Amino acid sequence: MNPSTLSEANVCAPGCPLRLLPEDAAQRATVHNEVHARPTVAIQLPALVVYIAMLNENVTREQECQHLRLLPGLSELDVDRLAGNFLRLHFEGFSMTWERHTEFTRYSIVQPLAQSVFLEACDPNLMSALQVAPEWLRSLPGQTIAAIKLAFLHGDSTNPADCLEQSRAWFGEHAILASTMGTSGHSLVVTDLMLRPSGFEHILLIAPPGTNTARAGRITQRVLELETYRILSLRGLSAAKQLWPMLSHEDVTLADVMSRLENKLTSDQALLDTIISMAARVERATTEHAYHFSATRAYHALVLQRSVELREQAIPGTQTLGNFMQRRLAPAIATVVATEQRLASLSERVSRASALLRTRVDIATEAQNQQLLEKLTRGQALQLRLQTTVEGLSIAAISYYVVSLLLHGAKSLKAAGVAINPEIAVGVLIPLVLSAVWGVTRRIHKNLRLEL
Repeated sequence: MNPSTLSEANVCAPGCPLRLLPEDAAQRATVHNEVHARPTVAIQLPALVVYIAMLNENVTREQECQHLRLLPGLSELDVDRLAGNFLRLHFEGFSMTWERHTEFTRYSIVQPLAQSVFLEACDPNLMSALQVAPEWLRSLPGQTIAAIKLAFLHGDSTNPADCLEQSRAWFGEHAILASTMGTSGHSLVVTDLMLRPSGFEHILLIAPPGTNTARAGRITQRVLELETYRILSLRGLSAAKQLWPMLSHEDVTLADVMSRLENKLTSDQALLDTIISMAARVERATTEHAYHFSATRAYHALVLQRSVELREQAIPGTQTLGNFMQRRLAPAIATVVATEQRLASLSERVSRASALLRTRVDIATEAQNQQLLEKLTRGQALQLRLQTTVEGLSIAAISYYVVSLLLHGAKSLKAAGVAINPEIAVGVLIPLVLSAVWGVTRRIHKNLRLEL
C-alpha cells in the first residue's frame, strides 16, 4: 500500500502502532473492558477481611463518595472516579474496595491479621485491630444487608479433620459447616452462618503456606459472594408470604364471581365492578413484587453458580456449605416461584373472567340492538302505510280542488254565453283530473327517491 494513501486520522505518534481499523462501534471499549471492571483483590495471608453490603436504594453515588472522603487522604476524592462502579483504595496497613451494584454497594476492607490470632483461638476479637474507625462503619450510607468478618489463616489443609477440630473454638457451641475447596482440596472453609449481636457473621478460611495472593483473593471473593447472594435471594420470600393471604382471598372471590356469572344471579354492572376491583388489586401486587421475584431467581442462580465454582468436597461428619444452602434455600425459592406463578395465573383467570363477562354484555347488547331494529322496522312499515294513506287522501283533496276550479271556470263560461253544462263537463273531466294528479304525485316521489 502506498503510505501516501493513508488518511491523516490513521497516522499515530512515533512509536505508536498504526491503526488499520475503521471507527469503533459505540461502547466497544466499555463492553470489552467490562470483564476487567472488578478485578480480584490480591490477599496476602494471614488476613482479615471485613465485608459489608449496603442496600443503596435512595443512596446516590455522590453520598457514597462523600463518605469515602472521610477516610485518611481522600478529602479531595473526585466523584468521577466512582463512575465505573468499582474503586480500590490503598492505605497504610490496609486496603479497601468499593463496588456499587444495582441493589447494593459493598465495602471490603483487607488488612493483615493480628499475630495474636491463631487457628485454635477461642472466639477471637477480630475487630480490635481494625484499621478503619468504627464510627466510619456505623455511618455507612444505606441499610446493611450483609456483614461478614472473614479470617484467612495458614493451616495444614492436607489434614482437614484436624484443621476442622482446631477451628471449632472460633464458633463456640454453634453447629458448623465445613468443606475443602478445589479438586485438590487446597483450602478449607468453616462457618456457622450465625448472625451475632455485633451484626456480623464469622467465616474462617484455611490454606497452606505458600498460597499465592491471587488464589486467596479468588477464594475470598467466591465465599463472600455466595453468602451475599444467598441473603439477597431471600428478600422475595417475605413478599411471597405477605401475598399468600391476599391470593387466597382473591381466589375465593373469583370463584364466587364465576358462580354468579354462570347462574346470572347478579347484574352485569355489579359483576363488572367486582372484576375491575380485583384486576386492579392483582395488577398492583404484580407491579410491586415482580422485580423482587425476578431478582430472587437471578440471585439464586448466582448462588448455585458460586457454589459450583467452590468445588466443595465433604469432610466426614460435616455438611458442606453448598449442600446446606441448597437444602435450606430450595423450599424458600420454591415458595417465591410458586407465588409468582400463582399471581400470574390469577391475573390470567381474572382476564378470562372479564372476557367472559364482556362477551355476555356484548351478546345482550346485540340482542337489544336487534329488538330496536325490529321496532324501527315495524315503525317504518307503519309509517309507509300511513304515508300511502296520506298520499291517497292528498290525491283526493288535490283532485277535489282542481275539479272545483274547473267547475267555477265552466260556470263562468256559461255566464259568458257559452252553451255548456258546467256539471256535465266537469263530471266528464274528473277521471282525467284524478289520473293527472296521481301521475304528478308519482313523478314527484320518484324524483325525491332519486335525490336520496
